Amino acid sequence: MEKYKEYKDSGVQWLGEIPSHWKAVLNGRIFKEDVRKALDTDISLSLSQKDGLIPTEEMQESSLKTSSYANWKHVTPCDLVINRFKAHLGVMFASNYTGMVSFHYGVFKSVMPTNSKYYEYLFHTNVYKLLYSDVSNGMTVGLQNLSNTAFYKVRGLYPPLAEQHSIVSYLDTKCSLLDTLLSNKEKQISLLQEMKQRVIADAVTRGINPSVKFKTTNIPWLSEIPEHWEIKPIRSLLREVTEKSETGEEELLSLSQYTGVSYKKDAKNTGMFEAESTIGYKKVYPGQFVMNIMLAWNGSYAVSDLEGIISPAYCVFDFISDCDKMYYHYLLRLGIYSGAFKTASRGIIDSRLRLYPNRFYPFPIVCPPIDEQRSIVSYITERTSKIDLLIEKLNKEIECIKEYKQRLISDVVTGQVKVS
Repeated sequence: MEKYKEYKDSGVQWLGEIPSHWKAVLNGRIFKEDVRKALDTDISLSLSQKDGLIPTEEMQESSLKTSSYANWKHVTPCDLVINRFKAHLGVMFASNYTGMVSFHYGVFKSVMPTNSKYYEYLFHTNVYKLLYSDVSNGMTVGLQNLSNTAFYKVRGLYPPLAEQHSIVSYLDTKCSLLDTLLSNKEKQISLLQEMKQRVIADAVTRGINPSVKFKTTNIPWLSEIPEHWEIKPIRSLLREVTEKSETGEEELLSLSQYTGVSYKKDAKNTGMFEAESTIGYKKVYPGQFVMNIMLAWNGSYAVSDLEGIISPAYCVFDFISDCDKMYYHYLLRLGIYSGAFKTASRGIIDSRLRLYPNRFYPFPIVCPPIDEQRSIVSYITERTSKIDLLIEKLNKEIECIKEYKQRLISDVVTGQVKVS
């Protein structure tokens, strides 16, 4: 791509050289906070890291409702709106709406001729997100706050207004194409994941013999099964055990509805509450069934491949009958079972539901002959491994596209390449 003819030292170490006719000026010279109060006619707006500043009613993530908008702020198109607590994540966007936002947000108007969308792109680059993280106040990642003083002292770039418009137009077009490409690949992954779940569901509930005869069942969520399969209660398969750690020094484990049992250090839910001591935590061995009784309704249970310890609030079960444990790992993680477990859980709201062993044990499960269980697991392993390889390939392509998009934006908004 074409570069500018001349560059100069920006005077800012982390910006390096910039086009000779651009300026590096303090944000405080470009923006000023607008503190107008919301109007009665304003619609409620919210910031989303994914979708930008949008009407609150369109938010995909759950949003806390407020009983009063008395202290909310008025927003007009082209204002730069910043979530002060998530500025380090790039949650700052140019407004396309007239409306109102929470008093926790910062609303800034430009005091120099600007295209605020240019600064949305600029402040989403990694170098600026890291910078805003450094100048925000707070002890932990989730409690950082970007004050006006800190924001104003950061140096932003200022290309001529005509170039700002050209940069925004170029990036809007390019990013739209890349986002469409990303969306298509994500849809492919979703279809492959659905195919994988269908392979598993059909195999564990209907077997892999296409000529088998079926019989009806009394199981509400499973109408028919191969006629030679048995139906037994879960208590015939699992028995709770409560071996506890005396030292708390064993490897700490985590349980997820998506990934099953994994090492806590490898889990993505960083920032969660950590206990001061893990003495008394329950021991887990490979081949045991682990269930989070508080989240059984959304499939938070699995057969463990690992040895370690897990929260004493979880249940750990031994298999007490001759079976292929992975067969039951697949069977019980079907949506039909997690949905059924929800009906047997007790609590006022989803986040308070509990599935205790005495309500878990009576659930009916299907029991194919042991040899057939093993054949089903082998079949699932072979079929899903091919699907997983395709998903892995698509995920790598998605990461490459995202990296290219981020690099493109950074190069264009910092003047490393010329687009006008």
